[in-house]
Amino acid sequence: MQSARLILHLPKAVLAGDEGLKWFYRRLCDEFTERGGVVRKVPHERELLLADMLEDDDFHIVDHGALRHPRILNTGIAYLFPFWNLDPHGIRALSSIGEAKFRRSEVDAKAANAFHRHMVGRWVKQRRSRGAQPDAEVDSPEGAIAVFLQSEKDRAVEETCHLDRTSMVKALLRRDDPRPIVIKPHPRDTSPDTGEWLAELAARDERVVVSHGNIHDILSKAAVTVTINSAVGIESMLHRVPVVLCGRADFHHAAVTVERQFDMDGAIAHATGRRWPYAKFLYWYFRENCIDAGSPALVDDVLTRIAATGYDIARFGLATEMHC
Repeated sequence: MQSARLILHLPKAVLAGDEGLKWFYRRLCDEFTERGGVVRKVPHERELLLADMLEDDDFHIVDHGALRHPRILNTGIAYLFPFWNLDPHGIRALSSIGEAKFRRSEVDAKAANAFHRHMVGRWVKQRRSRGAQPDAEVDSPEGAIAVFLQSEKDRAVEETCHLDRTSMVKALLRRDDPRPIVIKPHPRDTSPDTGEWLAELAARDERVVVSHGNIHDILSKAAVTVTINSAVGIESMLHRVPVVLCGRADFHHAAVTVERQFDMDGAIAHATGRRWPYAKFLYWYFRENCIDAGSPALVDDVLTRIAATGYDIARFGLATEMHC
């Protein structure tokens, strides 16, 4: 039987300069090869990928993919480094984690609390985020409703939102609630239209505060976070701040989801009115459902995911242990 290859479908820009290969892919390539396997890196051409697969019997890992096929897993950063999705449905909002059952009673509390402390130390205490954040500390109102906007040019946001950002903000402004509403635009949204819209909102409603500050400064004083499905929702859980989502997300299990504007009142009341098992949820999400790119057993972790699809991993012909 001919040995199977592991095919990585990567962005052309990455392949053009292999030194820019992300750490996860570099480790996977090096260690898979070291164990006797064959890795092939090809450009990610979405329209041609499925047709090209008919010509082989290899296994395919697709960067930022959303393809469903018995010989495909989709991969991308799972909100916070070093965790990656390696998923049969897609990444982040499209991943199969959204359909999985989170059973808090089955998660080890001690391990979960230790993991939460580690993540807080790595991200919250260092005021770091997935995206670049300003170093300067900015004062933020206490007990505010924190709203984090996303770029509407992002196809994944457009395809997964229940309320767009305008409808989301309108629903908040219509509420009879005196608390400040701190709105942070997406760092990559430099559109003058967005700036003008937010300035108009702040001029019309004294509750609105437009902030470009570090998200951890905002979250540290927030009462609740409202977003479509931004990674900030995960970071909010590190602060133990309740989350209201206005779009499809694979971390909805520990949040409240709004699908209609007039449901916003009830959603905020529900989110802020209960104790959420954030430590257990984040442990379950990252440790039990994602791949740790820093794991010493990275190749075996990936093989476990591939085997779960029904693919015979013995076809790769790998040695059971790393060669010295």
